[in-house]
Amino acid sequence: MASHSDQNHNEPERERDGERPEPVIRDNRKVDPVTGQARHTDEAGAAHPEHEDMRPVDEPHDADDALAQAEQILREAAGEEEGAGLAVVVKELRDDLQRLQAEYVNYRKRVDRDRAVAGEAAVFGVLSSLLPVVDDLDAARAHGDLTDGPFAAIAAKLESVLTSQGLQRIDQTGVEFDPNVHEALIQQPGEGIEVDTVQQVLRVGYKTEARLLRAAQVIVATPQG
Repeated sequence: MASHSDQNHNEPERERDGERPEPVIRDNRKVDPVTGQARHTDEAGAAHPEHEDMRPVDEPHDADDALAQAEQILREAAGEEEGAGLAVVVKELRDDLQRLQAEYVNYRKRVDRDRAVAGEAAVFGVLSSLLPVVDDLDAARAHGDLTDGPFAAIAAKLESVLTSQGLQRIDQTGVEFDPNVHEALIQQPGEGIEVDTVQQVLRVGYKTEARLLRAAQVIVATPQG
C-alpha cells in the first residue's frame, strides 16, 4: 500500500504526462439562485430543479386557431370514439365566441355614434349661445360701425370661426318660402308671384348642415287670387 508521501510524489509525474484530472464541481445548493425554486437531490447528491422553467409563448393566435388546436388536443386525448362529442362542444364554443364578437362590434358602433351625437350637441349649444352676439354684429354693421378699425377685425375673426364650425345664414330673399327654415310674420299679395316667396327678411336665421338653430323671420309675398 502506497504511503501518503508516495501519492504526493506521483501527482507531479501525472501533471508532467498531461494526465492531470479535471476538477469536478457540484452545485449542492438547495435553492436555485436563478429561479429561486427549491431543488431535490438524486442518489448521487446532485441537486436538480424542482420544476422545469416554463417559457411563455409569444406567438399570437386568433380565437379560431385556438379552438382548432383545443379540438385537436381533446380528440387525441379522448380518442376517436369521443371525438364527435368533443366536436359539438367546440362548435358551441366557437358560436359563442362569434356571438360575443358581433356584440362587441355593435357596441363599438353604438359608442362611436353616441360620441358623434354628443359632439354635434356641444357645437349646437355653443353656436346657439352666440347668436345674440352675431345679431349685435349685424346691427353694428348696418349702422356703419364695422367699416374699419380693430373692432371690425375682431368681428370678422369671430364670424370666420363660426363659419368654420358650420354656421350658415338664412337671409336670402326671392326664394320660395320653406316652413322648415322660415317663419312668416307677414303675408301680402305680390304681383307676378306663382308660389309663396320670401320678400323681406326681418331677422336672419341660422342653421348647420344637420340642424336648424333659428328660423328666419320673413315677410312672404303670396300669389294674387
